Amino acid sequence: MSEDRIVSLDRMRYVKNKASANLALLAIVFDVLYFVGLYRTNDEYYYTFMMGISVIYNLIFMLMAFLSSEGVKNYKKGFSWLLFALGVGQIVRIFILPMQAHEAIGKLGNTTYMVMDDRQFAFSIACLVLSAVCCFVSGIINIDKKNRLDKHVASLKGSAA
Repeated sequence: MSEDRIVSLDRMRYVKNKASANLALLAIVFDVLYFVGLYRTNDEYYYTFMMGISVIYNLIFMLMAFLSSEGVKNYKKGFSWLLFALGVGQIVRIFILPMQAHEAIGKLGNTTYMVMDDRQFAFSIACLVLSAVCCFVSGIINIDKKNRLDKHVASLKGSAA
């Protein structure tokens, strides 16, 4: 192994995993964009029990993603699995509120309209997918770095003996 590679691995013992942490924070940003894009719509269709659950899920997602960003910053592998679960949750959300709202037809007086137009639907889907991708990539990077760091620390202990 080259000396630069050894130094790079040894340096990981003293620096934070910023890539994974920043991606987890970026997942929160995309979730907030989804949140704002969806909830700024003032339509009675959204004033439902499902919307309340969605708001609560958003809060839980943001808290868990922030907690995960702090965990992966310190190379804790368990937080990668939490990020994977959050990413799956973001993908599942596509098929709940945005899909239902896009297929729903509202009525105002004698006119009917789409509750969620194609532009807003595409934006919602893009935000949720990007949030999920950030979660997945953050988790993958953390697991990879944690495994490399563990092997390096084990090799240091083996060479010290």
